[in-house]
Amino acid sequence: MKAVRLRDNIWWVGGIDWDLRNFHGYLTQRGSTYNAYLIIDKKITLIDNVKHYLYDEMIERISEIIDPTRIDYLIQNHVEMDHSGGMPKLMKLLPNARIFTNANGIKGLKLHYKEDWNFREIKTGDTINIGSRNLVFVTTPMVHWPDNMVTYCPEEKILFSNDAFGQHIASSERLASDYPLSIVMEEARKYYANIVLPYSPQVQKVLTIVADLEIGMICPSHGLIWTEHIPQIIQAYHTWAYNESEADRALIIYDTMWRSTEMIAHAIQNAFENLGIHTRMLNLQHNHISDIMTDVISARYICLGSPTLNSSILPNVAAFAYYLKGLAPKKRIGLAFGSYGWGGQSIPILHHLLGDPKECGFDMMEPVKVQYIPDADTLKGITKQIEQNINNKMEKP
Repeated sequence: MKAVRLRDNIWWVGGIDWDLRNFHGYLTQRGSTYNAYLIIDKKITLIDNVKHYLYDEMIERISEIIDPTRIDYLIQNHVEMDHSGGMPKLMKLLPNARIFTNANGIKGLKLHYKEDWNFREIKTGDTINIGSRNLVFVTTPMVHWPDNMVTYCPEEKILFSNDAFGQHIASSERLASDYPLSIVMEEARKYYANIVLPYSPQVQKVLTIVADLEIGMICPSHGLIWTEHIPQIIQAYHTWAYNESEADRALIIYDTMWRSTEMIAHAIQNAFENLGIHTRMLNLQHNHISDIMTDVISARYICLGSPTLNSSILPNVAAFAYYLKGLAPKKRIGLAFGSYGWGGQSIPILHHLLGDPKECGFDMMEPVKVQYIPDADTLKGITKQIEQNINNKMEKP
């Protein structure tokens, strides 16, 4: 298992998780990597490590370059176990190594592993010298845990960016420039939408810091390393962090029992298409909620539909609605729709979940509610109603 040279005496020594298909509840169809970086200098330094079951793979890569027992410093940018899972074994190998992390990192590592290792607390702006290079630390709390931080090497112009700018991709390529860019950006967008999106205000602060750095390489904790297209990924993060959705893009997300709600969904689609707004129809029976979130991040209109079942909404729709609430996209326009037999409770439930400030807090259109099976005239009426609602939202200052 070969290490990969990134610069003179700077190596990727992480692990490749080819079989990973679910991460924190979202699908990772392309697997992932857990990136660790080795710097050979006067003080030999390891930045982050890997999930526990890839520890041996990481050590084999390090051993190709040096005797792992020679490592002096560990930089722990994040406590989460996909970044720190190798530490219990690693610290048995390196009992005297210094671990540099922030106060929340020390607290989190002690709580996770019940060990009082040789910790050194750092704060934003602190610098350590490792020989011919310096490492500068910036704490980035709640992007996406309280302990998150990034490490910058000014001499090499490398940002070790932790979870920022990452993607879940398992591949033998290490650089984004060696992989189809459209796929890398898609996976970066999916990662942001499903992990980072709730913390966008904190990301905005990080982007302000990044803007002042001279960056020639971004080394994230997951996926491929950025050596080219750096302005493109930073601009994408700016768009996502500031919730800059596309006004001409709509999602129609639904589940259906007897196709009545699906018929309503198509009538709504007609309204958007009549106004030149691109739509995606996403049946929750066939589309995973994490893949849908990858589209939510760029769509202005979020339409959610369910028939009434047992005085409530279908389970697939409920799961998506609460997943959406937790990820907290902002500045969206919402629409609740559905069919019912006698109670009709699903539509007000959806309207509340999308529109209430304590839930998703979207700017809501008038809901669509149809009893039993909509006929052709009803469907035409729905299309006209939605067109008018959309026009009203467009005219709103």
